[in-house]
Amino acid sequence: MISTVLVANRGEIACRVFRTCRELGIATVAVYSDADADALHVREADAAVRLPGAAPSETYLRGDLIVAAALAAGADAVHPGYGFLSENAGFARAVTEAGLRWIGPPPEAVEAMASKTRAKELLGIAPLDPAAVTAAELPVLVKAAAGGGGRGMRIVRELSELEGELKAASAEAESAFGDGEVFVEPYVEDGRHVEVQILADAHGTVWALGTRDCSLQRRHQKVIEEAPAPGLPAALVEELYGASVAAAKAVGYVGAGTVEFLVADGRAHFLEMNTRLQVEHPVTEAVHGVDLVALQLAVAEGRTLPPEPPAARGHAVEARLYAEDPAAGWAPQTGRLHAFAVPGGGGVRTDPGPASVPGVRVDTGYASGDTVPVHYDAMLAKVVAHAPTRAEAVRKLAGVLERAVIHGPATNRDLLVASLRHEEFRDEGRLDTGFYDRNLDALTRPGEGGAAYAAVAAALAEACRNAGRFGGGWRNVRSRDETRTYEDGTEVRYRPTRDGGFEVLAPEGVRAVSAAPDRVRLDVAGVVRDFAVAAYGDGTVHVGRHRLTPRPRFTDPRERTLPGSLLAPMPGTVVRLADGLAVGDRVEAGQPLLWLEAMKMEHRVTAPASGTLTALHAAPGRQVEVGALLAVVQTEDVPAEDVPTAKASAEDVPADDVPTEGVPTEAQEDPTA
Repeated sequence: MISTVLVANRGEIACRVFRTCRELGIATVAVYSDADADALHVREADAAVRLPGAAPSETYLRGDLIVAAALAAGADAVHPGYGFLSENAGFARAVTEAGLRWIGPPPEAVEAMASKTRAKELLGIAPLDPAAVTAAELPVLVKAAAGGGGRGMRIVRELSELEGELKAASAEAESAFGDGEVFVEPYVEDGRHVEVQILADAHGTVWALGTRDCSLQRRHQKVIEEAPAPGLPAALVEELYGASVAAAKAVGYVGAGTVEFLVADGRAHFLEMNTRLQVEHPVTEAVHGVDLVALQLAVAEGRTLPPEPPAARGHAVEARLYAEDPAAGWAPQTGRLHAFAVPGGGGVRTDPGPASVPGVRVDTGYASGDTVPVHYDAMLAKVVAHAPTRAEAVRKLAGVLERAVIHGPATNRDLLVASLRHEEFRDEGRLDTGFYDRNLDALTRPGEGGAAYAAVAAALAEACRNAGRFGGGWRNVRSRDETRTYEDGTEVRYRPTRDGGFEVLAPEGVRAVSAAPDRVRLDVAGVVRDFAVAAYGDGTVHVGRHRLTPRPRFTDPRERTLPGSLLAPMPGTVVRLADGLAVGDRVEAGQPLLWLEAMKMEHRVTAPASGTLTALHAAPGRQVEVGALLAVVQTEDVPAEDVPTAKASAEDVPADDVPTEGVPTEAQEDPTA
């Protein structure tokens, strides 16, 4: 029997494994980097071992340090989570050679399937020869052989770009997984991403534990997943089950795994097999009433599975809540989570806040007061809703996300809510991986009404705070109306009244019922609404689900920068420069100049205009803060004042599917995962 488990991972997945271990009476050990010294997974564990450093290559990807940590802490088993080293056969062998139990498939099965090229060869599927690809075969997909989550993945639509994308994908894969092997395969446009959960014991039983649809993706990383995959013909489901069980038996698979397919035109195309737990495993757990981590532990102890898996009941939908800005190229965000509470239960502990909702589960690696670091994936939580029907589960999940309290960095919460309520998502027959390509602009367009009223509440609450600090609000002689403008362009005008209240002048049709520093009541067209307001030292104001940033009343002259300056869009590390790039070079608009890595994503920084590179302050390995000057491009044919001063126009390359909790995206997890 297993007595103590070390989880070779971080964040949400470590917390999730710890939860099951506690329920089974198994002691837990965490490992942590310096950046994670006070992380929730460290606080949740019975014991913790430091891995000196912050970068994954120094910490969570160091199998030797993790094995040593397990031995030092007295653990007798290691659970890899997902991402990082979860699909590293060498690590699995090192664990078993140290006398520890590996909670995962045999290293030989990991080797056979963790490399996508070898997995395809095993199933008789040959990748394309990069040197022989023709224009007629485009588009093609360059893909890392190891890992997942979108890391080391590029879509190539122009033959001239293939060589450069192969090099870039290889460099990213090497950084994320320690393996730079990449391959090329045909790219199927706008298919459905469907997967089958499998679970196998050491006695020959293999379960096909239902299907999942993971078609809503950005940058090849999953955003919303559900089980079972809706609208699939029964014959196709049986075909997927058969292929998945056959793949598992072909490599002597033991434990939990996932076989992934792209479904298009009624046909299933094998993508890969992930030899680990998936980020989206909770939807399968909800529908089949199982604990996959508990089953992983049972299988690792040599127990036998029942002949058939539990039957499916109802429908489950999961949304990945990220600290990112979808309207700004999905740019990951960092910073302090001032308040974080999601009205769910049955998952990792969340802060007291909104009342729990039956059938909702929240798995997270964060609590109020925690800081989202720059080194890892930006996923804050997975929120799962289970109900008798798909429509009920979708409605429940959207409502829970809408009521969540998330004060801190920008998140994709509004995008998730809008996606769940979009007609294409509601119509299960229209699911495909092109959803965000078609709809992102509409989904991220600023909404009308709600945000404007939230701005009114923020402005009046600020006026109350200022009145408390400086005394008084109304004056006999009023020189002018008060105005507050926010970064989204919303302008609020108001004036104090003799009775201590406020008259709202703009936007029109709003009447202030009452106002206090933390709560404002507004009457809009006869309907009274209550707004909770929270302001923080970083300048942000949170009103309900709205995050507002007031524009400064006066411009700080120190913030002026040279025209053509390229500023870092986020904290990160410069991973490489364009070949031969040097001051004095002529560059073209859109030309890649350098690459930043932040939160498991690689960001390609391009020239804002054609001209001459007059300054270059970036160097490989240099860590930069948001807004740091990276380079300056001076044009000869455009007046200096017309040259953009911009935050690096970063073309994001998926980091990983995993919550980065793990590895860089699959590196953390395979979005594709």
